[in-house]
Amino acid sequence: MASHRRPARVTVLTAAAATAATAALGAVPAHADPGGGAPEATRATVDRLYQEAEQATEGYNKADEKADQLRRTVSLAQDSLARGQERVNRMRGALGSVAGAQYRSGGIDPALALLLSSDPESYLDRATVLDRVTARQGAALAELRGELRKLAQQRTEAGRALVELERSRTEVARHKRTVEGKLAEARRVLASLSDDERAGYERASRSGRDSLDTDLPPLADLGPSRAAAAVIAARSAVGMPYVWGATGPSAFDCSGLMVWSYRKAGIALPRTSSAQRYAGRRIPLSQAQPGDLVTYRSDASHVAIYAGNGQVIHAPYPGARVRYDPVNMMSHVTVTRV
Repeated sequence: MASHRRPARVTVLTAAAATAATAALGAVPAHADPGGGAPEATRATVDRLYQEAEQATEGYNKADEKADQLRRTVSLAQDSLARGQERVNRMRGALGSVAGAQYRSGGIDPALALLLSSDPESYLDRATVLDRVTARQGAALAELRGELRKLAQQRTEAGRALVELERSRTEVARHKRTVEGKLAEARRVLASLSDDERAGYERASRSGRDSLDTDLPPLADLGPSRAAAAVIAARSAVGMPYVWGATGPSAFDCSGLMVWSYRKAGIALPRTSSAQRYAGRRIPLSQAQPGDLVTYRSDASHVAIYAGNGQVIHAPYPGARVRYDPVNMMSHVTVTRV
C-alpha cells in the first residue's frame, strides 16, 4: 500500500459490536512494516474493505438524514391534515344548521308567505335578513369546496411523502447490511493472520498520536474565532472511540466528529463528509489553518479537522480512537474553510 494512504474506517452498530470488532480487528495501519510479517495481499484486502465500508457508511448517513427530513415532512403533513379536517367539519356543521332551519321553515314560497303573514312589514325585514344569510351560505359553500380540494391535495402529498419515507428506510437498511458485511469480512481476513502478523498491524497503527502534540499551536494562540472553538472541541474528543453513526459526545464517526465540533462553535454542518466538503470555501492545502475541514478521496468519504502544523484530528475507523494524524495521510486532499 502506498505510504501516503491510510485505510478507510468501517462502522460498528453497537457498543457490543464495537468491542467485538476491536478485539477481532486490532488496528489497521497506514502502511504496515514489510518486516512485520503481514502479507501484502492481506493488507490490500483489509484496506479495500475498510474503504468500501466507509463509503457505505457515507451512503447510510445520507439515507438516514433524508429519512429524518421525510419523517418531519410526514409529521407536518399529518398535523396539517388534522387541522384541515377540523376546519371542514366546522364548516359542514355551520352549513348543516342553516339547512336545517330552512327545512324546518317548510321552504314556503316567499310571495305566499308574505300574503299569509299577519305582519307583512316584519316579514319583509326577515326576508331581507334571509337573503343575506343565503348569500353568506353560498360563499361558505364555495369556501368549503376550496377546503375540500386543499385537503385532498394534502392527502396526496402526505401519501407521497410516506412512500418516499419507506423507500428511504429501505435504503438505510441496505447500507447498514453492506457495512455489517464489510466488517464481518474484514474480521475473517484478519482472523487468518498469525499473532505476529496482527502484532505488526498494531505496531503500525501507533503512527496516530492519541495525546496532544506539543508542536501544535497552543490553545491560547487560536483566538476567539468559531474555527478555533471547533478545534478546541475536537481536541477534547481525542481518545474517544469510533462508533458508526455517532455524533458525540462520547463516540464519533468521522463526519459526526465534525458535526459535533462545529456545533460546539455554534455552526451547523451537514451530516455527511461529502456535503461537508462544500460547506465553505475551498482553499489550497498550503493555506490551511486550524479549524479548516480536510476531506479525503475523490468521493470525500473521509473527513478530518485541521489542527495546525501539518496535523489533523479525526475518527479513523473501528477499533481506533479519535486521534492526530498527518494531514496527507490519504489521497485526494481537499481543504474547506467554513
